[in-house]
Amino acid sequence: MKNKNDNETNNFDVIVVGAGHAGIEASLAPARMGLNTAVITINLDNIGQMSCNPAIGGLAKGHLVRELDALGGEMAKAIDKTGIQFRTLNTKKGPAVRSSRAQADMFKYKTYMKTALESAENLTLIQSMVDSLIVEDGKAKGIVLWTGEELYSDAVILTTGTFLRGLVHIGLFNYNAGRAGDFASNKLSLSLLENGLELGRLKTGTTPRLDGRTIDFSELEEQKGEEDFIPFSMADKNIANEISCYITYTNKNTHSIILNDLDKSPLYCGVIKGVGPRYCPSIEDKVVRFKDKERHQIFLERESLDSVEYYPNGLSTSLPLETQLKFLRTIKGLENVKIMRPGYAIEYDYVLPDQLKHSLETEKINGLFLAGQINGTSGYEEAAAQGIIAGINASLKIKGEDPLTLEREEAYIGVLIDDLITLGTSEPYRMFTSRAEYRLLLREDNADFRLCEYGKRVGLLDEERYSVYKKRLAKFNELTVFLKTYENGKYYSLLKRPDFSIENLKAGLGIELDKYSADILNRVQLFIKYEGYINRQKDEIARLKKFDGIKLNEDIDFKTIPGLSLEVIEKLDRIRPATIAEAGKISGVTPAAVSILLMKCRKL
Repeated sequence: MKNKNDNETNNFDVIVVGAGHAGIEASLAPARMGLNTAVITINLDNIGQMSCNPAIGGLAKGHLVRELDALGGEMAKAIDKTGIQFRTLNTKKGPAVRSSRAQADMFKYKTYMKTALESAENLTLIQSMVDSLIVEDGKAKGIVLWTGEELYSDAVILTTGTFLRGLVHIGLFNYNAGRAGDFASNKLSLSLLENGLELGRLKTGTTPRLDGRTIDFSELEEQKGEEDFIPFSMADKNIANEISCYITYTNKNTHSIILNDLDKSPLYCGVIKGVGPRYCPSIEDKVVRFKDKERHQIFLERESLDSVEYYPNGLSTSLPLETQLKFLRTIKGLENVKIMRPGYAIEYDYVLPDQLKHSLETEKINGLFLAGQINGTSGYEEAAAQGIIAGINASLKIKGEDPLTLEREEAYIGVLIDDLITLGTSEPYRMFTSRAEYRLLLREDNADFRLCEYGKRVGLLDEERYSVYKKRLAKFNELTVFLKTYENGKYYSLLKRPDFSIENLKAGLGIELDKYSADILNRVQLFIKYEGYINRQKDEIARLKKFDGIKLNEDIDFKTIPGLSLEVIEKLDRIRPATIAEAGKISGVTPAAVSILLMKCRKL
């Protein structure tokens, strides 16, 4: 590596800015791939901080965590070791939308991640703040710390979370912070703007934290963990369900107090300018938007075995502290509750994600990669998924190799990144199973079959997990072949019936299946039952793939193509799709516009 500075301690192959959920994966990936990596964070004690809910996984998010594990990431291992309650969601629905969720001991989770970074070879941890990028001839060459010190590298990954010009709101009071208790990063946004990147403004929020000693759990609905839960990571075999969660509800009195104090809400007084999350609204938003709904469900989740603090999931708010306490005490079980930390909203800058390539490298600055909330997403899992891809691709770029790009039919990670690049976002993006058009192919249970070879190929997946994957795959194939061939496939055909299960084979037909784990039996059963639907999805993918082979010239001038609207031209110019298929995914690019582009390509 060639840099201006001959000081070895200031030179790295990859520099990662931020050590939240995106930064952890973004820094571990290049370090484990053998590159000299530095991670810069404002506070080393807050590596892996769970700023919002103390949980990993959830609807569609559980898919992302298992995909991370298959690629060689750390999040699944961390939650398996530090989780205190594990459950599978949507168990009464189809297999494609079932998702895993675990409540974390947030203190142990943070400690686990800090230890993971500290023990990683090739990784240097630095506590500081980054003020600006070093960019030369359109290439990222390093960063400048707030102390004036310069660090050099040929790849920089920004994973700044909510810290870019972060502004915390509690009622009509506000102050600069990256999150409550941490400094905001106020200068790095200006550096991004100076280097031609377009920024937007978003808003998110969190709930008040409650003193568990002042909660009456006796009349609340208890929710226990799931004893036969399959661990998130292939590296782990056991999990521990140590606590219960509790369910309560808001009521008309709660809603009345909130509505009466809307004049004290920064959301409704025009103080907050950033756009908030549509699918995870504040309690103020819920009450205003759903006026006919008499109650909203609240999950009371303990944050740590070593703390009495509880997280009331569903009560995100930025109302004044006195209003928060007043409406909380109208809720069953919380009549005498005390607040340990107030809920708040936070506004922050993000980079419009349609300025990125699918590798998560920016179009305008060579060697600059972005991951996490800086790209307009919300959620720990979405951040970590981007982090590992940015880390892998920064490493591959340094090594002179082609980037790893996951397609929409290969992974939820591929759906996430493709949505950001081609559709952009003007509000915090959250992953849902409904965003994936090939859900049956992208189930949680087959994440290892889909992605482990990628993790192995880039040198990130360790031997322990790769070995587990190979053994699972061998067992899956063995059982599938057995059922296809035994008695001319009679039992294979029986399993296609909706009223017939693998348990019927074990109990009713005496087939010896004891050598196969419950996981393998379930995978084989799902594969057989949905084989027809899966094959149809694969045929649809193959049909659409033909457009991937039709490339658009890099220097094509869309303004010279007759028939394209100004809106379409503007979007094509901005995103610069590489193929007809990519152009067709862009929001606002109509089928008619795709046909015009096809005609243009055929003429060329």
